Amino acid sequence: MRLTFKEIKEKLVDMMPSKADYEIDLEAASIAIITKTPEEFNNSLIGEMAKTIKRRIIVRPHESILMNPRDAQELIKNIIPKESLVLNIWFDPAIGECTIECKDPALAVGKRGVHLKEVRDKIGWHTNIIRSSRMDSRTSTDIRRFRMDNSTDRKKALRRFGNNIYRPQRPGESWVRLTALGSYGEVGRAMHLVTTNESRIVVDCGAKPGREDSSMPYFSAPELLPPDKIDAVVITHAHLDHIGMLPVLFKYGYRGPVYCTPPTRDLMVLLQLDFIKVSQSEGRKPAYTLEDVQTMMLHVVDVDWNKTTDIAPDIKMTLYNAGHILGSSSVHMHIGEGLHNLVFSGDIKYEKSWLYDAANVRFPRVETLVLESTYGGAKSFQPSRLEATQELQDMLKRVLSKGGKIFCPVFAVGRSQELMIAIDQLFKSGDCEPVPVWLDGMIQEATAIHAMHPDYLNQELRQSVLKDDESNPFSSKWFKKVESRDQRESIINNPRPCIVLATSGMMSGGPIVEYLRNWCEDRLNTLCFVGYQAEGTLGRRLKDGFKDVPISDGGRGTEMIKVECDLVIIDGMSGHSDRRQLMEYVNQMNPKPRFIILHHGDAKIANQFRQGLRETYRIRTVAPSNLETLRLV
Repeated sequence: MRLTFKEIKEKLVDMMPSKADYEIDLEAASIAIITKTPEEFNNSLIGEMAKTIKRRIIVRPHESILMNPRDAQELIKNIIPKESLVLNIWFDPAIGECTIECKDPALAVGKRGVHLKEVRDKIGWHTNIIRSSRMDSRTSTDIRRFRMDNSTDRKKALRRFGNNIYRPQRPGESWVRLTALGSYGEVGRAMHLVTTNESRIVVDCGAKPGREDSSMPYFSAPELLPPDKIDAVVITHAHLDHIGMLPVLFKYGYRGPVYCTPPTRDLMVLLQLDFIKVSQSEGRKPAYTLEDVQTMMLHVVDVDWNKTTDIAPDIKMTLYNAGHILGSSSVHMHIGEGLHNLVFSGDIKYEKSWLYDAANVRFPRVETLVLESTYGGAKSFQPSRLEATQELQDMLKRVLSKGGKIFCPVFAVGRSQELMIAIDQLFKSGDCEPVPVWLDGMIQEATAIHAMHPDYLNQELRQSVLKDDESNPFSSKWFKKVESRDQRESIINNPRPCIVLATSGMMSGGPIVEYLRNWCEDRLNTLCFVGYQAEGTLGRRLKDGFKDVPISDGGRGTEMIKVECDLVIIDGMSGHSDRRQLMEYVNQMNPKPRFIILHHGDAKIANQFRQGLRETYRIRTVAPSNLETLRLV
């Protein structure tokens, strides 16, 4: 039997120090001890308390002991050595935390933590000192400011989430079902609904690129209605086909939590705001507004990898590295008291890349695996990262030596940064004369968010980013941001060779279309694809060999263009695993799943992959269609 919040408080009261001044509250699933005497709660006591109630406990300073942020800022500047170069100081009143960003955290903390301890003792705020990033992210800054300005509402929301998690247990038989609400037999609009006798959890809420008639997941499915009865939403990663329609849930009345990693939070907001902007520029009414995105942001709960948290009365969740993009996660759900263990792979890359470590394959328990099948087809094999990088670099040298231009449609997150590293490596090697590399769209901002979250990068890149010297590939002089429409026009009209990385990755709008319109007839130029192109998108038509294609002219209609430039496809740069890697991912999973459910792949591809898994591993495998429901227990 699980403990109610009342029972938890009763157990904790018996363990409280006699001199402690405290109150016990909820901060989503965490038990918050809010105290005027934080010195009474040492790590040993907190650990003992957490072990007793089997829940995470956090100690928060009472608002009465918090120094005014303006005065606290002045005091911090007087205590922390100037040589540590403090750049930013952030306060989060909802949780009583102060974060100090500086160039030299070790110097700021001081020998044996002397400066940090003095700051904490004098300002009252729980204080963290972190290394600042050379690249400032406007998105991350805006999110922090928004959270600070709306701290009262956030605190109320966190308490509400906690009250829902610790509600009384419902009677009756226990069961688990999974309903397919998008991305089954297709790529795009990912959405899954996990239903138990106690709760309803949504995993992902994406858009489908290139298909206005089916761009949204099945919001009208009766299992999902009404939205305010959903207990939680979990986001695997911040690509539009997984987060593009999340604000619509809030538009329809959902007011529960959204769980994701901190990088996913930042990238998600960046892409959703751009989604609104692109829709408007193309003369379409956006599916949601800025206000819907802001409402969503009030309900986001950050969860780091490998940290277990309750998200519903009967479900504990842990996020693990998925290797796909920054902060991307596989979701492990422990349902009931050992009733069932369910893993959503998310989009995975089971290979170490220039940016990330390979996807995690070790879980506490797994009975059911929901697995992507994007490149699961019988003939879906890709080169390794090293082979793909060599192919890319050879193409760059060949085109640039002839005076041509290379333009690549890229996803702002993941592929852009990998291309930047490969190009940087080529130019630094001396094998190719450097040319300007123009970053058009959200690429520079997405790259800044990578720099803001170094702990989510692989070890080599993390060290380069933290050193912030010539080894940091993101800071190289040849990378230049396109700042305006006029500058883009100037680049287009400049006859000299250059490289352009531009969004969107499937050419369904965005600045890449302008480069295509102007450069497609010159045979010296090369259009280079490095990512997946979904059915119905302009990128897919070009990849399939169409030479005459329609493009939008800014909402006024379409025009036909003739594509004469060279077209190159670099398959090995994908953030998805190919057939070989997906099979090995299942082979290496520990423990092995008993049941595999496939999604995120064309129907034909998913069925080929299903057959391969069943024949190779003798595991029951299905590839359902949208709107099907499967009973797992």
